[in-house]
Amino acid sequence: MKRLPIRVSIAAVAALMAGAAWAQSPALPTPKVEEVMVKTSLLTLNDGNLTGNYNVLYAKMATPFRERFSSDALKQAFKSFAGHHIDAIAAMSIVSTSEPRIDEQGTLMLRGYFDTTPSRLTYELDFAVSEGEWKLIAIDVKVRSVTSSASATDLVAHTAADIGGAERKH
Repeated sequence: MKRLPIRVSIAAVAALMAGAAWAQSPALPTPKVEEVMVKTSLLTLNDGNLTGNYNVLYAKMATPFRERFSSDALKQAFKSFAGHHIDAIAAMSIVSTSEPRIDEQGTLMLRGYFDTTPSRLTYELDFAVSEGEWKLIAIDVKVRSVTSSASATDLVAHTAADIGGAERKH
C-alpha cells in the first residue's frame, strides 16, 4: 500500500507529568463513554479538515500537548486530510482492534476502526487526564482502501506529545 506519512512526534518533558494527578491511575471509561470520546475526537478532526481551522481540536487536546504545539502544528500534521470528509463515522459502530487499556503512565489507549467501505478509517487515540478529564494527547488516523490495490488517496497522519518523555514507537 502506498502511504503518505505525515508525522509530528515530539517528546514532552517528563517533569510535566510529575505530580499527584498522575500518581493514581483513573478507571477505564465505560464502553459508551469510550465511543463518545472516539467519535467526538474524530468528528472534531473532521471539522478542522473541512474548515482548515484546527483551533477547536487544539483546545480539546491535553495541556502537555498544547504547551508543546500550536494549532498550526495540527493543521500541518493533517494537511493530507484537508477537504476530506470522515463524518460518516457518526452513525457507525466502532470496531475495536484491542481492548482499551491504561498504560503505566496513565495514558488511556483506544484502538480501532470504522468500516467505511470501500475504505477503512483506522484510529489510535491516546488520552491523558488533563484539567480533570480525559483529553487527547496523541491522535493517529489512517484512511486506506480495503481493496487489494491501494489508492493514491490513502491518508495517514499522526501528532502526539508523549506524556512519558520518550518518542512513540510504531
